[in-house]
Amino acid sequence: MTNLSVVPASKPARTSDAAPAASGSDSAAASARGRRLPPNVALYVLASITISFLAASSAPTPLYAVYQAEWGFDPITTTVVFGVYAVAVLLGLLTMGKLSDHVGRRPVLLAALAAQATSMVVFATADGVSGLMVARVVQGLSAGAALGAIGAGMMDIDRPRGTITNAVVPGIGTATGALVSGLVVQFLPAPTLLVYLGLLAVFVLQAIAVALMAETVTRKPGALASLAPEIKLPRAVRRPMLVAAPVLFAVWALAGLYGSLGPSLTRQLTGSRSEVLGGLSLFVLAGVAAVSVLVLRKAATRTVMLTGILALLAGVALTLVSIRDSSPTGFFVGTAIAGVGFGSGFQGGIRTVMPLARPHESSGVLSLLFVVSYLGMGVPAVIAGFLVVHAGGLTATAQEYGVAVIVLAAFALLGLVRGGRDGAAVLPGERVGGNT
Repeated sequence: MTNLSVVPASKPARTSDAAPAASGSDSAAASARGRRLPPNVALYVLASITISFLAASSAPTPLYAVYQAEWGFDPITTTVVFGVYAVAVLLGLLTMGKLSDHVGRRPVLLAALAAQATSMVVFATADGVSGLMVARVVQGLSAGAALGAIGAGMMDIDRPRGTITNAVVPGIGTATGALVSGLVVQFLPAPTLLVYLGLLAVFVLQAIAVALMAETVTRKPGALASLAPEIKLPRAVRRPMLVAAPVLFAVWALAGLYGSLGPSLTRQLTGSRSEVLGGLSLFVLAGVAAVSVLVLRKAATRTVMLTGILALLAGVALTLVSIRDSSPTGFFVGTAIAGVGFGSGFQGGIRTVMPLARPHESSGVLSLLFVVSYLGMGVPAVIAGFLVVHAGGLTATAQEYGVAVIVLAAFALLGLVRGGRDGAAVLPGERVGGNT
């Protein structure tokens, strides 16, 4: 469903011999409208912003070993730096997640891109942990502000395609950032500078593209009031959210494990110090997740959710066995299976909830979905960092973390089964028991 406020760039300005001559300001306005990006192009631009934001969030992952060698901090510092980003995203989502419903998508996105560009400069010039912390906070706040606006903007343009795109691009972004950053660290000079300068250039280009997009919502009052943190769910999505939330928390908790401890686990299992290999586990997890979203995009929502939960259970179980047996092959196979769970679970959660939200509720509801996701990613990762240093070490902590993810997935499965009985996980238009 396309929002009627989107103005296709191909639509010519109306002209008529009988019409009065346009004034200079009218001509300028018509010319500006003519330069707007077509809706399909705008959809790709929005998707690319999610990819670049999440690539930027995962780019430091292979660099943590470099920072640790230079500055001499312990593993808990790594997970705290990782967790600070998740907390900042949560704050951004809670305070600015609904802002674009009031002031428009474009202003929020332009401000977020400017903040992301600033964070890249801070990363590139950081000379200690405090610099990393500041960069992560700025990065997280801007991502939190933008994620709801991006996702809602894609659904404004094309609701079915926007729903699927919202599910597939996080995996692409996370995988791309981890792999590209690892390659830069391994093969190019000044990795702690080049990675961030490259992303800075991407953000500048995207800001230009956003400036050329048509606005998809009409401004409405209440922008300042929307900044007050509020957990509010429209009635239509409350029961579906109860089905989706445990799945989202579980799959993003797994992403938090790989984002914070994945490089250390990979190096321990393989005995290699390669930075590319260090980021490979997160790349496999997120890359397979993105592919699974595309493969299952036409499947029924309940099927997608069930596939995600079962793959998560199987993949994490195999990964735990492989860590115990010191098997790198089994570890990566288990990671790939868990990646199917990550992608399918996230897609299923989005598809369970978002189609039931009305257009003016989209960014707020999507922001709450991301709140659940980033809580799952950030909180367990910080706890894991503490346990690595003060409890059983890396291997024991990874195993305990994996068991916790399995327990979460089991609760998600229970919620799906109960939700399926009362129809909470059924999208409008899907066939259940012969009825639509």
